[in-house]
Amino acid sequence: MSFFDDLARSLERNRITRRQALWLLGAGAAAGLSGCATSPVTGETILVGMSEAQEKQTDAQVAPHQFSQDLGAIQDEAVNRYVAGIGQRMGTLTHRPQMPYSYRVLNANYVNAYTFPGGAMGVTRGILADLDDEAQLAALLGHELGHVNARHAAQRQGQNLVAQAALAGLNVAAQSSDWGGLMSMGGQIGASALLAGYSREHEREADALGQEYLVKAGYPATGMVRLHQLLVAEEKSAPSLLQTMFSTHPMSSERMQAAQAAADARYRISNSLDARRERFMDSTASLRRIRPTIDACKNGETAMAARQYPKAQAEFQTALARTPRDYASNLRMAQCLQAQGQTAKAVDYADNAREIYPQEAQAYKLAGVLALQQRDAGRAYQNLDRFDRLLPGDAGITFLKGISLEGMGNRQAAAQHYAAYLRQSQQGNAAQYSYNRLKAWGMVK
Repeated sequence: MSFFDDLARSLERNRITRRQALWLLGAGAAAGLSGCATSPVTGETILVGMSEAQEKQTDAQVAPHQFSQDLGAIQDEAVNRYVAGIGQRMGTLTHRPQMPYSYRVLNANYVNAYTFPGGAMGVTRGILADLDDEAQLAALLGHELGHVNARHAAQRQGQNLVAQAALAGLNVAAQSSDWGGLMSMGGQIGASALLAGYSREHEREADALGQEYLVKAGYPATGMVRLHQLLVAEEKSAPSLLQTMFSTHPMSSERMQAAQAAADARYRISNSLDARRERFMDSTASLRRIRPTIDACKNGETAMAARQYPKAQAEFQTALARTPRDYASNLRMAQCLQAQGQTAKAVDYADNAREIYPQEAQAYKLAGVLALQQRDAGRAYQNLDRFDRLLPGDAGITFLKGISLEGMGNRQAAAQHYAAYLRQSQQGNAAQYSYNRLKAWGMVK
C-alpha cells in the first residue's frame, strides 16, 4: 500500500465536513479578558474585551490572512493609492486619529467592505465597481472608520460575542478513498466568518459617525444616503451576491431613512458640496473597465456555492475571455476544475495565477494541494513552503507540509511538522492523523 493510500484510509476514518474550519486563539490574548473603558466617541463607559494594543495586535495577526482569503490587493497601484488617499485624509478627522489605519482594494468579487479593530481596512473590487462617485466611497470608508472609532469589535469581545482569533485556514475533507477527493483547501471565507455581524445599534452608530466624517472631509452628506440606496437596491435585485455584505452589515430601509433625515437637517448645508464624480470616474476607470469580468466572477462564485460547477465554469470562462490575465478569474477557474476532478486542467490555471500575481499566497496553496492530489509530494512541498513564506502562521499549511514531507520519505521533518501542528490544534481529523503518525513512529506514547 502506498503512502497516499494509507493517508486516504486514515483520513476516511476521521471524516469532517467540507465547511469546517479550524481557528486558533490569538497569541498573547487572555481568555476572558474584559473591562471598562471610556468610549472615544461618546465619553461614556463601555465594556470592552481588548485594549488598544490588542486591537492593533489582532490586525497584525489576522488581517493578512483574511486579505489573502480575499485574493490580496488588486495589482492596480493607482486605484489603491486613490482609495488609500481618501481614507488617510478621513482618518485624521476621526475620534481616534492615532490608529494605524490602512486601506486596500481587494481582488474579491463579492460586494463588501470591512475593517479590523485596529483600522486595517479592505474594500472589495466588487463593491468599488458599483459606486458612482467619490462621496459614496467616502461614505463607505467613513462607515468602517465609525466601527473602529466606536470600538465595536472590542465591545463585542467584551460581550463574549467575538473572540480574538488567528485563522488556521485548514479545511480537510475526507470524502472517499480516492486521493483526488480527499482534501480541499481554502475556498472563500469572507469577512463574515471572522468579523461576526454587527448589531443594528452598532450599524446605526457607524452610519452616523461615517456621515459625520464624510461631511468633515468636504463631501455632501447625501453620499451616505446614496450608498444605502445603492446597496438596498442591489440586495433586492441580487441578494445572493450581497450575502456576505449583509451578514456583516445588516441593512435596512430604516438606516437609509436615518441618513436622509440627517442630510436634510444636521448636514443640510453640506448638500451643495461636490460629490467629485468626475475624479472618481477618472481614478477608477481601469477597474470599471473590467466590471463585466467582475460580474462574471460573481456569478461563477454564486454557482460554485450551489455546486453548479458547469455553470460556474462557463462564467469563469467568460471572465477569462474578457480579461485573460485576471488573477481572481484564473484562481477561481482552477478551484472550479478541481471541484470537478479535473486536476490536470486546474493546475494550468493555478500556474497562471501564480505567474500573474507571484506576491499573493492563495495560488501557491492551491497549487500545493493539486500537486498532492497528483501524488507529487516534492512539487507540493515547494508550493506550500512558498505560501508559508509569503503568509506565515497558517496551521493548515504546517500540516500539509508534513504530509508532503512524509510523501517524500522525510519522516523526521514530517514528524516535526505534525508536532508543530498539534501544538496549535488537538481536534479534527488532521490532528488525529498527526498524532497517529507520531505514535506509530514511536515519538509519542
